[in-house]
Amino acid sequence: MVLKEGENKAGETSEDQKGNGALSRKNSHSSLCPTDDDDEDEDKKLELGPMIALKEQLEKDKDDESLRRWKEQLLGSVDMEEVGETLDPVVKIMYLTIRSPDREDMVLTVPEDGNPTSKGPWFTLKEGSKYTLVFTFRVTNNIVSGLRYSNSVWKTGLKVYSRKEMLGTFSPQAEPYNHVMFEESTPSGMLVRGSYSVKSKFVDDDNKCYLENNYTFDIRKNWL
Repeated sequence: MVLKEGENKAGETSEDQKGNGALSRKNSHSSLCPTDDDDEDEDKKLELGPMIALKEQLEKDKDDESLRRWKEQLLGSVDMEEVGETLDPVVKIMYLTIRSPDREDMVLTVPEDGNPTSKGPWFTLKEGSKYTLVFTFRVTNNIVSGLRYSNSVWKTGLKVYSRKEMLGTFSPQAEPYNHVMFEESTPSGMLVRGSYSVKSKFVDDDNKCYLENNYTFDIRKNWL
């Protein structure tokens, strides 16, 4: 289940749902849907040349005006103050905001280790309610390519929901990015009320994991 400055258009597609407690959603066209071709792609990875730090790339041929403009178009707006000397990008997931027309926004600070310290649920959702998740994060040091989000939800030991979604490629900058997910709805009824456990991840094209977020949440009859 439970961030992008521009929102993608949503298509009316369906996600695999298991059990009565599955959450409904509208899928992004850019959502990651594993196919049989994925395994073949793994075997056909291109052998690229050595990686170069972004700062070195930007300073290379800086006196060539046409090449400088081409790099700006390719890389977008890069804040040089946020660019480091090393190759690895740094992505810090800062906040999770839950928006619902039925209540004020809930803004939750995401712990660096991904594990909320509260003993109870991290948050509570009202049954039958619509809500949208917004992730706020910063990118520094280098460009992060193909940042994507995945999560799985369990209730009483059974997986009831899972999703994967592409967030995009982001350049280093001082201002944080906000990625707005697509609207979802909680199920309703006595059987779906209770506690759910979640494992979510943020990884890039190189399968580098920037955060593994493990927490619980409740679905109840009313908001708390």
